[in-house]
Amino acid sequence: MRIQTLFFSLILSFFSLAAIAGSDHDHGHSHEPVSQIQAEENAIKNVARLADKGKIDKSWKTSQAMKTEKKKFGKNMEWVVTFNNKTINDSAKQTLYIFLSLGGEYLAANYTGK
Repeated sequence: MRIQTLFFSLILSFFSLAAIAGSDHDHGHSHEPVSQIQAEENAIKNVARLADKGKIDKSWKTSQAMKTEKKKFGKNMEWVVTFNNKTINDSAKQTLYIFLSLGGEYLAANYTGK
């Protein structure tokens, strides 16, 4: 009987510790909306990251955010940060849009804003 009680106590202790350890686990995604300033900062970091990876021209790294606004796409609200770069020869690619979740996570980038 004593072994069963000890075994049962150990199992309960294990599950209690597992529940406590799991309750503070962070998946790295913010569910709290970021401010406009934080959205711009995140967008600037992502422009630099995209330029460093060769996805966009390196000259974008010196561009500044021209406009930051919340827009609705489907059922979701997103931050859209607009950058302009007049050094790009193709006029259709002089405006870059960075899309972020309201929590500030990078979602996408394009030249159309859609």
